[in-house]
Amino acid sequence: MKKSCLNIIFLICIAQLVSVFMHPQACFADYDYIKISDPFLNKIPVAVPVFQCLTGEPAVKSVAVEASNLVNEALAFTGYFKMIDREAFLEDSQTKGITGPNLNFDNWRDIGAELLITGGVSIEDDLLQIEFRLFDTFKSELLFGKRYKGRLDDQRKIVHRFCSEMVYRLTGKRGVFESMIAFVSTTTGNKEIFTCEFDGYDVKQVTRTKSLTLFPAWSPDGLSIAYTSYQNDKPEIFIKHLNDKTEKRISFDGLNITPVWVPGKKLMAATLSFEGDEEIYLLTESGKIDKRLTKNWGIDVSPTFSPDGKMMAFVSKRFGNPQIFIQNLDTGEVRRLTYEGKYNTQPAWSPAGDRIAYSGMDNGQINIFVINTDGKDLKQLTRDTGSNESPSWAPDGSLIAFSSTRKGKSRIFVMTASGTDQQELITLSGEQTSPTWSTSFLEY
Repeated sequence: MKKSCLNIIFLICIAQLVSVFMHPQACFADYDYIKISDPFLNKIPVAVPVFQCLTGEPAVKSVAVEASNLVNEALAFTGYFKMIDREAFLEDSQTKGITGPNLNFDNWRDIGAELLITGGVSIEDDLLQIEFRLFDTFKSELLFGKRYKGRLDDQRKIVHRFCSEMVYRLTGKRGVFESMIAFVSTTTGNKEIFTCEFDGYDVKQVTRTKSLTLFPAWSPDGLSIAYTSYQNDKPEIFIKHLNDKTEKRISFDGLNITPVWVPGKKLMAATLSFEGDEEIYLLTESGKIDKRLTKNWGIDVSPTFSPDGKMMAFVSKRFGNPQIFIQNLDTGEVRRLTYEGKYNTQPAWSPAGDRIAYSGMDNGQINIFVINTDGKDLKQLTRDTGSNESPSWAPDGSLIAFSSTRKGKSRIFVMTASGTDQQELITLSGEQTSPTWSTSFLEY
């Protein structure tokens, strides 16, 4: 694992913050700005002027433009901010300055900006430094400010670290900016596992099995991906360690499919069929069976766990058609969750633990639905746009990635947890399916 992300030096000492920004209230969070669970959320208008050049190196100007544009793009991606066109700005941050005393907040309020982000860029001896300030224009006050340092090629990481900090100050959660998505693609002619950053940037091929490779699943620490591969002419589970590229194989007689880690435990669940029909088992890190979880004549597949690891949702055909069930791992008690529709699969438990997203057949089309874990408040998130499958929650629960055939071939899309702002994530040759969101950022 590369360590370049560790080279970003964060000056978070209170004395430094006060001396730089002169606003001690910047150290406190304001979690009431955005409630990401609100389906009727109005987007917050945000203005991001081009950042100022604080030193005279030739590269500073281009970096200042790129950094401010990256902030715009990252915040717009979330679906919770309305980025104001710079053509509407009444104030030139290049001449007015980037600190509170130099800003005329009336000019920003007049164009509808509720939040204002200013920044300054300097480069010294190939060391990049970016200062950020987030203002509430209606209160005419600084919400927080921070200075980051790193190498020139750390610019994207610096911007996303600021965005994470900003969203944390506004929502109490870190956001998606340092997460990754694994998915299956046929770009090479075979189904292989690929990864990209949260916004589709920096696509990398993870597996080169030259065979059928399915069901990617991130480990909780983001350092490994488990998957099923037919590279040995039968479905086996592999764990790919992304830092050193090593692999571990887990194989029993019959099927070995749909691996997923248990939160907070060094255990993995998977569907195996060595005892006859497909059942879900717990496996140790070494690949040994710890416990059989499901015991029913019907096919049981696709486990997903509550954030505390105490409950498991899964798909079962025990009543004929595939439906989603929830099992208490302590007592073994099983209850049926879905009753609407005759074909419900691919459950994904939300990070907050209160909802489950899944794929369901609706009038001949497959769409994404969400339902409370008590079976109430069923909502359909996609409709009339081809087949939509494989939902996966962002680590903060604000977004859902999924695959869709709305443009012909299957592609990866992202939408808010309420189903709004549906957008294509990446465009590659072949088809892309089975997106799976990580809980942490990894460079490898």
